[in-house]
Amino acid sequence: VQLQASGGGEVQPGGSLRLSCAASGSIYSSYPMGWFRQAPGKEREFVGAIAWSGSSTYYADSVKGRFTISRDNAKNTVYLQMNSLKPEDTAVYYCAATRSSSWRGEYNYWGQGTQVTVSS
Repeated sequence: VQLQASGGGEVQPGGSLRLSCAASGSIYSSYPMGWFRQAPGKEREFVGAIAWSGSSTYYADSVKGRFTISRDNAKNTVYLQMNSLKPEDTAVYYCAATRSSSWRGEYNYWGQGTQVTVSS
């Protein structure tokens, strides 16, 4: 059971990045997937989530309208497209999966995190 996040990097304000999270098949197909982030000196916060079917997505107010989550079931991969990035988006981003039927449940599996830095 593994989640592998990738795609982080450094970008200027207003730029875009796409993060990927590759999951092992045993956890990918049935579980809601979420993205979280943790900035230096701050607690980890919810960014967004997607239902196992991909039919529904949910976002924190701070990223709504700028970030989009999608999933490609054929590739066992979840994506986080981040547009109009701001310096306050700088954080380590984590993907996670929950065994709960709801994205609001406890997240049981976590990826290793990928650094996103937004700076001019």
